[in-house]
Amino acid sequence: MAYETSQPEPSAVDVLVANERFLWLVAVVFFGIGDLLTTVAGLHLEQIVETGPLVADVIAVYGVPAMVALKLAVFAICYGLWRVVPAPHRMGVPLGLAVLGVLVTLWNVAIIGVVLL
Repeated sequence: MAYETSQPEPSAVDVLVANERFLWLVAVVFFGIGDLLTTVAGLHLEQIVETGPLVADVIAVYGVPAMVALKLAVFAICYGLWRVVPAPHRMGVPLGLAVLGVLVTLWNVAIIGVVLL
């Protein structure tokens, strides 16, 4: 049974804009922290190596602190991009970081799980 409401349904863009802070939080938690921690944990296992060509070289030469610097640089560039791109298109920046962060963190956890089991 359908009923009529006085307000239209919000669009997907409206939902993203309304949850902007949450998207940034998810980006920081998963892309910033989750990927970093799971990568470091994985690198402590003999069977796991970093496969990202840039990150692998940076870690091999400068160690994990350089990975932190890379993450901070990515966030700085993305934040700058978010500041200059007009709304609502700029929502793609935290959304992209959040989605990538969740996927990479889950991938790292899965790889660690396979090695440990």
